[in-house]
Amino acid sequence: MRGLADTGLVIDALERGIEGDGISRDQALLLVEHADRGSLLQAARSVRDRSKGRTVSYSKKVFIPLTNLCRDYCGYCTFRTDPLPDREPFLTPQEVLAVAEAGCRVGCKEALFSLGDQPETVFPEARAFLRRQGFGRTLEYLAAMTQLVLDETGLLPHSNPGLMPAVDLGRLKETNISLGLMLETGSRRLSRSGGPHWRAPDKVPLLRLQTIEEAGRLSVAFTTGILIGIGETAEERIDSLLAIRELHRKYGHIQEVIVQPFRAKPGTRMALAVEPSAEDLLETLAIARLIFGADMNIQSPPNLLSNDYPKLLEAGINDWGGISPVTKDYINPEAAWPDISLLAEKTAAAGFALRERLAIYPEFSSRPGFVDRRLQSPLRKLQGEDGYARN
Repeated sequence: MRGLADTGLVIDALERGIEGDGISRDQALLLVEHADRGSLLQAARSVRDRSKGRTVSYSKKVFIPLTNLCRDYCGYCTFRTDPLPDREPFLTPQEVLAVAEAGCRVGCKEALFSLGDQPETVFPEARAFLRRQGFGRTLEYLAAMTQLVLDETGLLPHSNPGLMPAVDLGRLKETNISLGLMLETGSRRLSRSGGPHWRAPDKVPLLRLQTIEEAGRLSVAFTTGILIGIGETAEERIDSLLAIRELHRKYGHIQEVIVQPFRAKPGTRMALAVEPSAEDLLETLAIARLIFGADMNIQSPPNLLSNDYPKLLEAGINDWGGISPVTKDYINPEAAWPDISLLAEKTAAAGFALRERLAIYPEFSSRPGFVDRRLQSPLRKLQGEDGYARN
């Protein structure tokens, strides 16, 4: 044991976690501070194996970066840009469709839309483009583009557009099989001057939690998670995970929780910041599994751990997330996606079967109210009888 805490309390916390119903804040803190890594990872694997078996899923996607413009200036982001004189502020409908069709040709089933937060509120170039297209806001344009891709290609859209009020969540649910918003952190401290979320009005934790809660009220299959290594404490990580769990217990709409490691990027304010270690990531994933219990889908992107990504399976994850055979990871362009055939080999070598899922997990696609009637037919065309992607 790492500390001087009562060994019996640590054992009790591990046993409680292994039951698969979730652990308390005090138990999570106790395990982070005093449990040895081997016991912690073993407990997380035990919960995963009992509930999820030896299957690890992924989604075959095409990545559509609708716009890089963003009103936030996070200290670690290279995705966002200000307007550039030789570049349109958004992808045009023709460009969106071309990327989606390229995904179709290689068997993708998910169209992942990523974009900056509300650029039209600060950039006249964004407002002018939207007006030319017949829209007033970015979220309206996103809804139209996801409708276009759905109608023309049959790919199932999943969008990560930042903060969304209820009216936009409801509209996007009509054309998106699922939606997502990373909480990243519940710590208000990280928004102070000079912090990673300084000059990032859309990263206020309360506002992001409000969007996640609105998605729950509307029965939207939702993806969220935390970003580790940006200056948060272990206690703040746990509190962020517990805030997500509280909303999921209330509405039952969180289909997956991502634990993503910060990666330092040249040209950002945090270019010289220390990245979290692989061990730190594994321990956080294990704690997430024990906090959320047996039923939650826990994910960590394999491309952010280079060739060592099979180690993530040791911490109780059951999903690799979206993998694209045609487009790069525009959020982390330096980190290439693993080849899907190699991913299958390495997953099998670790004792698991790789299964392709859709952008909505099987258990959510069959739940009443989570799939809009307009998406039922496109979903059935891509889904097998067991809820995974049709071969």
